[in-house]
Amino acid sequence: MVILAEYLVIFWDDSTCSGTSHCMLHNKILQIAAKCFESDLSISLNQFLILGTKASLWCVKHLQETVGSDDESEDENHPYLLSQIIFDALRFSSTLISVLTSSLVLKKDEMMLIIQNFISESLKLTRASIMESKKIHPVASEVLKVAQLVLDSAIKLCRAYSQVTQLDHQSMDKKRTNDDKDMDLAAHVIKITSCTIENLYDLGIFAASGGGSWVTLLNLSWKGLVSLLQLVKGVLTEVNVAGIISTLVSLAVESLRSASKAWSTTLQEPLTISEAKRTFLPIKFFLINAVRISSEYPSQAMNIYREIARCALIISSLVIEFSKETQLRSASEALVELLEPSSLLFLYTLLNSSEGNPESIFQILEWSFKNEESDSAHVEENNALEKGPIDSIFSLDSNAISKTGGLLPGRFLLFLNLLKNSQVLKEEVIFGLSRKLEFLFTILTDEYVYSCVLGLQIPALCSSGPTPEIAWQLIYTFLIQALKTFMIIAASFHDALIEVETSLLQNLFHPHFLPTEIITELWCFFIRHAEMGTVNHFVEKLLLVLNIVASSEQALTPLSALRKIAHLLCTILNYAPPATVDHVYASILSDNKSHASSITYFALLKEGFPFDSLSGKVKMLAIRKLLTAFNDFLENYSEDSGSNGFPGSFDSCLIGLPVHYLASALNYCHLKDSDIVDDKSIYRIFKFTHCLIHCYKSSTDSMKDQLAKILSSTLDIISNMKHLYNSNEMENLILDLHALFVKDSPNSNSLLHQCKPSLASFMAGLSHVEITESEGDMLCSAIWDLYHLLLRERHWALIHLAINSFGYFAARTSCTQLWRFVPDDAALSYDMDMGMNSDENRFMSELRVFLEKEVALNDLNLSREQLDFLIKEGAELKRLVKQINTISQITGTEKMEICEESNLKKKKRKVPDGICEGVVLLQSGLKVMRNALVQAEPSELQNEFSSQISSLEDLISHIVSLSGNVS
Repeated sequence: MVILAEYLVIFWDDSTCSGTSHCMLHNKILQIAAKCFESDLSISLNQFLILGTKASLWCVKHLQETVGSDDESEDENHPYLLSQIIFDALRFSSTLISVLTSSLVLKKDEMMLIIQNFISESLKLTRASIMESKKIHPVASEVLKVAQLVLDSAIKLCRAYSQVTQLDHQSMDKKRTNDDKDMDLAAHVIKITSCTIENLYDLGIFAASGGGSWVTLLNLSWKGLVSLLQLVKGVLTEVNVAGIISTLVSLAVESLRSASKAWSTTLQEPLTISEAKRTFLPIKFFLINAVRISSEYPSQAMNIYREIARCALIISSLVIEFSKETQLRSASEALVELLEPSSLLFLYTLLNSSEGNPESIFQILEWSFKNEESDSAHVEENNALEKGPIDSIFSLDSNAISKTGGLLPGRFLLFLNLLKNSQVLKEEVIFGLSRKLEFLFTILTDEYVYSCVLGLQIPALCSSGPTPEIAWQLIYTFLIQALKTFMIIAASFHDALIEVETSLLQNLFHPHFLPTEIITELWCFFIRHAEMGTVNHFVEKLLLVLNIVASSEQALTPLSALRKIAHLLCTILNYAPPATVDHVYASILSDNKSHASSITYFALLKEGFPFDSLSGKVKMLAIRKLLTAFNDFLENYSEDSGSNGFPGSFDSCLIGLPVHYLASALNYCHLKDSDIVDDKSIYRIFKFTHCLIHCYKSSTDSMKDQLAKILSSTLDIISNMKHLYNSNEMENLILDLHALFVKDSPNSNSLLHQCKPSLASFMAGLSHVEITESEGDMLCSAIWDLYHLLLRERHWALIHLAINSFGYFAARTSCTQLWRFVPDDAALSYDMDMGMNSDENRFMSELRVFLEKEVALNDLNLSREQLDFLIKEGAELKRLVKQINTISQITGTEKMEICEESNLKKKKRKVPDGICEGVVLLQSGLKVMRNALVQAEPSELQNEFSSQISSLEDLISHIVSLSGNVS
């Protein structure tokens, strides 16, 4: 057998194929060698290994020459003979590898070198025969089958050698110190394994480019590669593991790109869920294998963290983009079910790895969720969006993602997913996420994120049953759930909890309403689930802040720091136990005689202090106190005293406190009409209102602001007392209001403008009044004119209040000529594009939509047009926030400069008379400009003037304060 094997090696001609006879010789040699398989090959194994090596080398060389040759003069049998030789050579190699696996050669270094060369050349032939399979026509299918057998056998051989040689850190250290032969054997095994991994890697890339025609090869190559990398973990230095992970990520991203572009450009009908899943399964395969490798080689994965994070960002961005399109909603569901968990697991593996120190964790989070505002970033974002949403998602380089807003919605959703699944993250990652909450509250002001949060639904995995299911939910809901989950997890770690509390407290005064509402919801969640001592401690902190920021001017300003704190406190008290609410009332609200307590009392009432949450006895006493103060106020007020007859003021900025107190309380406290006033008080209320209106007409501008506020509160009180509408005095009140708003002030100034929300509420209650529909009836004409006044308003908030009032009135009144209540120039009659052409039918259509809003709200799937409206709204809010921040910075700088200058100049100096006179003129001019802006129709020019006037007001107030410090 040995001699035969030697002759077969000698007879094999390594020279270039000279024709059919040459191939026939090689074919015969392999046939003879194949017959020897039935005998014991161990005796002449080295000779057969050399023969297999020579055969593989010759076949690869001849296959390459044949691929590049177009010679038509060749013998017709020649291609068939070549294919047969390749088939026989591969089958011969497969058998030899199986023999090596069953009887491992361990001690002979020369023999191991022969095996190493044999495996290398056999795998090269296997790779070439698969990649050039189209050139092997006669027996291509058989060649592919046996080629895959060679790969499978090579993988098994590497596993067997790995188990015997124990390729790990500890055993390799022992081999270095104890046995040079073992070390040589391990080196050979590592080289054989590296060679196998490299060929599997090349074939895996080739199979991935086959468009689904190489499924078996795809599974065999990548799964085999992963299993071998796991076996030689820690000792393999010749293979670029980071490159392999990067390739798998690139394959996943490119497959996503191809599918997404095809669907976005050619899809005519809604995509089916089965088709979407079929497309995403290979992508999930790539991601899962990348995760497996990364878990074994965390340091190599850390080197390409940007590519890994970019992949997760792309998937999150596609979830949002597909959710916007009706035809691609199935693709979004499939993404969430198949790819999003894999991409998140990839990121979790990276963050939780033992190689991930706090610095590297912070680096990943900082790169992924960097809060960077710059003009170049916005230009880059706009350029990306001009390419189209899909192109913009995939066109961003991994080195530039943190510097552009192109993936802001995707980064936002990815951050929420990290928060939602924070229970699987280690403490250092939790702490890192808690430090990035500022990114979340800042990114909410972006117009695209804003529109998604309020108007877009996305699919989410719900684990309520035995198997996770897909459920669509509003992103706002998803956001709140994620933050609540993170708060629970962060509570287990002291440092993270401090960061969360600090971030929530710092953003209480956020200039954008959306972060403020979210933070309020989170504090309510905190109050509901925290221990009593913790709740009381937090409430005491808020009370302390209230006392610090309390001022009469802030109490009157709805979005001031005082009112924001008061709003938060009132909101969370709705979820606090009665004992806590009683404590707050006893601390501040029970004593309104002092300056500070009166201010906080008013602010809390304006923001809706929950009287219904007080314990029974305390509530009864609190309401009685309000009513007593109100009745005393009405009784003591004298018409003859004019504006000076208002008792209960705590400074010149606010008068008529009992009226404000009761009006605010009635908006948030359920009381019967009979509990509020008796018949004797009804006459006083109407008399007071009549006097108030006449007093407003004759007062100076300095008093009209306060009188307008009292009138607004009085109308609120009447609106909450339905039985007052049956009074004989109601007609006179309506005529007085008509004279004030329509006759005497046809264009309405800014001071009276603040009464219109309360006027809208008052007008809704007129549905209970008997009205004679006649042009000659003064009462009916007055009501028509007042509704005309309200329905002409073009501010979006007043439009909403006016249409809500008219809808309530129309649904309950006995009047039949409702068209008379609507002016020809009603705000909702105009087209939305230009605002120039009015149409009565358009108004009725908008009114019908509004009245059917409860039905409409059941459908939360907004159209593209509706999302575009939200984007415009978000852009305007973002502009205002930026403007507010700019003014705050300027004001802070100027205050610091004034403070420094005042410290240097202690000596007061006389201000020239012209300065004081000029300041008065400036203030008067500002008032005129403010009134003109209120009367003008909304426009971009008006917004620009508003911002400039606000800055001018700040400047004048500084001049006033400066002139007050010198004399």
